[in-house]
Amino acid sequence: MLSAWPTAVHLTGRWLERRERVDALLETLPAGATGSERSRCQHLVLGVVRHHGRIDAAIGRLVPRPPRTVTRAILAVAAFELIEAAADPADTGRTAKIVHHAVGQAKTLASPAEARLINAVVRKLSAAFHGPAPAPDASAEELGEYFSHPAWLVRSWQAQFGPAATRALLEWNQQPASVHARWRVPGEPVPEFLQPTQWEGFYVLPPGRWSDVEPLLKQGKLYLQDPATRIPVKLLSPRPDETLLDLCAAPGGKALLIADTMQRGRLVAVDLPTGRIDRLRDNLSRTGAVEPALVQADVLQDLAGILRQHKLSSTYDGVLIDVPCSNTGVMRHRVDVKWRLQAGDFKKHPRQQLAMLSAAARFVGPRGRLVYSTCSIDTEENEHVVREFLGTRAGAAFTLEQSVSSYPWNDRHDGGGAFLLRRT
Repeated sequence: MLSAWPTAVHLTGRWLERRERVDALLETLPAGATGSERSRCQHLVLGVVRHHGRIDAAIGRLVPRPPRTVTRAILAVAAFELIEAAADPADTGRTAKIVHHAVGQAKTLASPAEARLINAVVRKLSAAFHGPAPAPDASAEELGEYFSHPAWLVRSWQAQFGPAATRALLEWNQQPASVHARWRVPGEPVPEFLQPTQWEGFYVLPPGRWSDVEPLLKQGKLYLQDPATRIPVKLLSPRPDETLLDLCAAPGGKALLIADTMQRGRLVAVDLPTGRIDRLRDNLSRTGAVEPALVQADVLQDLAGILRQHKLSSTYDGVLIDVPCSNTGVMRHRVDVKWRLQAGDFKKHPRQQLAMLSAAARFVGPRGRLVYSTCSIDTEENEHVVREFLGTRAGAAFTLEQSVSSYPWNDRHDGGGAFLLRRT
């Protein structure tokens, strides 16, 4: 049986020590552990990582010397619960319950001496989380601590978007993400428990209905997918009987949407032979009348030769390349991204992205479409890359027809950039 709180402490300790990817960390939960305890454990771990900067700063002011990892993890989980409690001041007894529970857990997970430390610290932490939020024009350091983002990243966003938009983005990133799904069978009635959105075909999954959702996922009627993914596919504009190429295709959400949109034709999906290939293969098995082909290859290596080996076309009506990026548009879902990012990534990523866009351009047929997309909101990875590409020999054969930038604080879904280029 999974017990949420001590399991969350264990996983939090691993993250504090090793900075493991949170999605991989949560996948280590026992496969048979389902229901409310599993959900609660995930909620606690994601909450600690999401608010890590604020929690770590508050604990650091109260504990001069870093305690053992297990003690840090207990304090962190209790601190996240206090942050939640501070958002509901009407529940006056919750703070005392959090303190009592943390001390009780510490006696088992740590030691009596550490339980006394935790008792003293958690009581004082409560006050630290009841202060007002910084003003929008506060310094990057103040905003970074309160909203748990690196100050250098806040400073970069302030320069790009201004103080009000940056504040709105920080608030957005700190909220738990809604789970969206796409209904794949238009002719069949949509179950009433799926909550409609403003984006056609996309719905919000209400909490506590996994037993209703899981069969629909297995049947292929429903696919978990953020509405932002529709944008690059819409720019690609798949049509029946076309031959299309999806580069960096895993795990296959956009590939499946391409197939559902074109209804019949040929779709070649390419990605590296990583752990996500199995998910891509499974998604391609659901493409209906669209004939899929899966190629495991590196876009920057001899992809043309590998396509020939597979007896596949070297030119396509449309090519989509969704490049690896900083993920700054999806931080609400990927809560640990901000702690892995470094300022130098905004120079490293664009170099790779330009190389990948140039490589993708070779496979676009006459008057064909090339869609470049990212899940980054930063101009270095979007407009700057496309502009530089158009100035190269490879890019001289293309014109930019349309671009769409989505920003979470405005669009209410994941952010990113998508650019439609046409071979002239």
